[in-house]
Amino acid sequence: MGIRLGCIADDFTGATDLANNLVRAGMRVVQLIDVPPSGTGREVDADAVVIALKSRTVPAADAVEVSLRALSWLRSLGAEQVYFKYCSTFDSTPAGNIGPVAEALMDALGTDFTIATPAFPDNGRTVFKGHLFVGDVLLSESGMRHHPLTPMTDSNLVSVLGAQTTRAVGLIDHTVVADGAEAIKARIDALREDGRGMAVVDAVSNDDLLRLGAAVQGLPLVTAGSGLAIGLPANWGFKPSRAAAQLPPPGGHRAIVSGSVSVATNGQVRQYLRDGRPAYSVDPLRVAAGEDVVGQALAFAESHLEDGPVLVHSTESPDTVRTVQGRLGAAEAGELVELTLARIARGLVDLGVRQLVVAGGETSGAVVRELGVTALRIGPQIDPGVPWCAAALPDSDTLHITLKSGNFGGPDFFTDAFTVLDEETS
Repeated sequence: MGIRLGCIADDFTGATDLANNLVRAGMRVVQLIDVPPSGTGREVDADAVVIALKSRTVPAADAVEVSLRALSWLRSLGAEQVYFKYCSTFDSTPAGNIGPVAEALMDALGTDFTIATPAFPDNGRTVFKGHLFVGDVLLSESGMRHHPLTPMTDSNLVSVLGAQTTRAVGLIDHTVVADGAEAIKARIDALREDGRGMAVVDAVSNDDLLRLGAAVQGLPLVTAGSGLAIGLPANWGFKPSRAAAQLPPPGGHRAIVSGSVSVATNGQVRQYLRDGRPAYSVDPLRVAAGEDVVGQALAFAESHLEDGPVLVHSTESPDTVRTVQGRLGAAEAGELVELTLARIARGLVDLGVRQLVVAGGETSGAVVRELGVTALRIGPQIDPGVPWCAAALPDSDTLHITLKSGNFGGPDFFTDAFTVLDEETS
């Protein structure tokens, strides 16, 4: 029997975010890092597979190419439905990549319709009358308007998605969603007849997502943030179960590597520092000047690991980030920080760290690649959208790791994470 659900995520933290919701709904999930070689994968023992890509901010053509390769691999395992996962803040530019990838997947699957909703109410992401809210404010008024790579200045998802696609985009609004799965299906039929190829779907609660999940049963492709994942497993008879999230007991030292510059992660770093815990700040300008910042960070960490956890971060305010980007260039500064933090993470693992929190999507991608991690078993949730995972290191030792989206988690996330791991694996 093949896998039930095949998922394609456009970044690494988003992949674990999605997998977390599927596990909580009862599915056994394996997350893979990048597309495995053709012809492999028959040994995968899971109900759902999530392929984590780094395709959110690459050129649209590159995002399409790697997403189609992921689709081909998932179909070779017999995936019954495909889920294209993007950020709950719909991170994209006028050129994509959400629209181009969604259209390419539709063409490859031979389907004339799909839905789009980044709603994730548990993390304050809701869609109402086609507009995306982050907490109590419109997306265009949130901290995402200052994102260094994908600034989001329009909250109307119908217009945002419409600018990225050749297909006409419609809306399934909250009044339809509230009437249940059959009403949603009827609206989908009407939109199809009207020549619409995609529809943004309102969702302001988990109940809305459960109704939508039932309505899209049998649809070849769904596109969404991670929220919709709570409504899909029941279509195959899965029910919530703690057994789906079991991981082996953890060991080794504890550390945190943070490269996110989001508002939420800035708050988490500030709280960690206020608590008087050991932290080392990575200065990109010192790295660019040729200083051995990696060595200095690891020396600092080694002297504090016994008291752990140790935080190594490049998280700064938007003004500081803009200053660095002005000196080094936006792309250059981002890549420099990612590679530096990845090398530090490699060094931390060499020092015996076996419980690692990584904050930031781009940082997470760089870290798992540097560590040679190719697959993750998804475990218990720390905060909505953020689970612990277990990975086999190249030397066969087990690393417990969490890949946190920059926007997710409460102020005490960095300390709460290790408490959860202790409680859920004891």
